[in-house]
Amino acid sequence: MSEPGRFRKAMGRLASEDDVLEADDLQKQSANHGATAVTQCQNRKQVTVVGTVRSLTLRPRAGTPTLEVELYDGSGTVMLVWLGRREIAGVTPGRQMRARGRITTSAGRRVIFNPRYELLLAATSQ
Repeated sequence: MSEPGRFRKAMGRLASEDDVLEADDLQKQSANHGATAVTQCQNRKQVTVVGTVRSLTLRPRAGTPTLEVELYDGSGTVMLVWLGRREIAGVTPGRQMRARGRITTSAGRRVIFNPRYELLLAATSQ
C-alpha cells in the first residue's frame, strides 16, 4: 500500500525539478536578451523583460476592451496590459516575447501598460 504513495512523491519531485529547470532556462534566456528579471524590476522604472506568455485575457476596463497577457520569465510574472486592444497577432500562450515599458504595481501584481513588444523566435536546441 505504501508503493503508490512513494510513486506519487517521486513523480512530484520530478515535476518540481522540471519546473526548476524551466525557470532556470527562462532566466538565462532573459539575461541573454539583456532583460531584467521581473523580481529585480524597480517600481515606476523603465524596464525590459523577456519571457513566455502564460495566458491571455480579454477584460473590459471602463467599457474599453483590454488585452492582458501574463508573461513569465522564470523569476516571476508581469502582466502586460494593452488598452483598447482585443488581440495582438502572434501573441499566444507559449510564445516568447520581449516587452519594454514602465513597470508599476496594481492590485498586488506587477504591470506594464501598453508596452512596446517584440515576438521572439523559439529557442533552438543545441
